[in-house]
Amino acid sequence: MLTFNPQEISVQRVHQLLLGAIGPRPIAFASTVNEAGQPNLAPFSFFNVFSANPPILIFSPARSGRTNETKDTYKNVKVVPEVVINVVNFDMVHQMSLASSPYSADISEFDKAGLTALPSETIKPFRVGESPVQFECKVLEVKELGHEGGAGNLIICEVLRIHIQEELMDANGLIDQHKIDLVARMGGDWYCRADVNAMFEIKKPITTCGIGFDALPKDLKNSRILSGNDLGQLAGIEELPNETDVNEYKLIELSELFVSLENDAVELEKQLHQKAKALLAENKLEEAWLTLLAFNN
Repeated sequence: MLTFNPQEISVQRVHQLLLGAIGPRPIAFASTVNEAGQPNLAPFSFFNVFSANPPILIFSPARSGRTNETKDTYKNVKVVPEVVINVVNFDMVHQMSLASSPYSADISEFDKAGLTALPSETIKPFRVGESPVQFECKVLEVKELGHEGGAGNLIICEVLRIHIQEELMDANGLIDQHKIDLVARMGGDWYCRADVNAMFEIKKPITTCGIGFDALPKDLKNSRILSGNDLGQLAGIEELPNETDVNEYKLIELSELFVSLENDAVELEKQLHQKAKALLAENKLEEAWLTLLAFNN
């Protein structure tokens, strides 16, 4: 491992390491207005949701690491404490990037990026019509984290309205993650697209407790086939299959393998571990356990 002391390297280097390691980061495409009502639109990837009751979003337009200048967004919310945080998907990612150009404060990024400015219901800043989800927010607090170049400015926002494109909703009234096609920021010039090829599903153990890594049999922990990730998946099962189910599965699904390798226990164990690994990749946790337990039955 390489070890860095942030106090001993440049701000630019710290910034690069942080952004290269912490990602993908969601993008807050923030719409604000100044005291004269001039609109401003800028993306920020220091952003996330922090509460549902009340609904709180926080993003940070940091000071320039080169000039120590603050962003127009920061200046605007200090005088008009309102913001629309627009979600960015793949269909608008280049327009969003164009809006990040350092236009002067009297230039509208809506015009430069060719984006539609929609009136908000409760606040002055405009919504981005192309955005799949738009959050109208009041700014509760602006917390400066420092006064030198690279310092963040946390803009803490309470959501007043949520606007969602109707075609994104599924039958359960939730946003379909396959349709929204979100993008996120990585390090350097890189982005990430959350499409069907990039997404995978893990059932969250919110109300259940798995047996845990410490309860795994020693032969599984020492496997040369199963990775730490595989073992973590196996450890998530609430209860191991019973012996009857293991024997039935062995007879129906694994009998050919056991017969062909009845005189080669080492190869049999190896192939069972490989088969279990493939089952885990398909999220077939119980079948993977039935396969592994069959070796000792």
